[in-house]
Amino acid sequence: MVMSYIPSFLLALLLASSGHGSCFHFTSLAEACSPSGQLVGKSGNCNTENDSECCEDGKMYDQYLCSPPVTGATSARMTINSFEEGGDGGGPSECDGQSHSDNERVVALSTGWYNQGSRCGNNIRINANGNSVLAKVVDECDSVHGCDDEHAFQPPCHNNIVDASRAVWTDLGIPDSQIGDYQITWSDA
Repeated sequence: MVMSYIPSFLLALLLASSGHGSCFHFTSLAEACSPSGQLVGKSGNCNTENDSECCEDGKMYDQYLCSPPVTGATSARMTINSFEEGGDGGGPSECDGQSHSDNERVVALSTGWYNQGSRCGNNIRINANGNSVLAKVVDECDSVHGCDDEHAFQPPCHNNIVDASRAVWTDLGIPDSQIGDYQITWSDA
């Protein structure tokens, strides 16, 4: 009797892991952070510097309270952001209430990685394009809120974003034609 149960269980497990069954659902570490809700888009006076995405009326945007786990080489998407006054960052930095020159190596992290400001003022190491740089965490790339004046009418960030100043991109040697959205790894320094 036990012998006939094992093959059925293995078949269910195999089907579930292949996506053909619905009995079980397994996730990898990268998938462990699911959306916590959705935000209804509202358009407005969007700052399109650096080709920023602007909210669309009625469009649904995922919200995240979490980010994938941080490792010694955390996979992320690096986006470009201006931290200067009037830049597309949406206002002063969360960590210090200040604007920062685009010539400084500074970043904003998705909400989960920002971790309620626990990384404020700390450096992270960013690896890309065969190079490595240190950058200071000065802001949150808000993965929950957006589509309002405070967030420059841009949607919430994805849960895997390192939003970096132009200086970070330049020091990593990334060509201008590739600036905008780039696959990187990062770690706490």
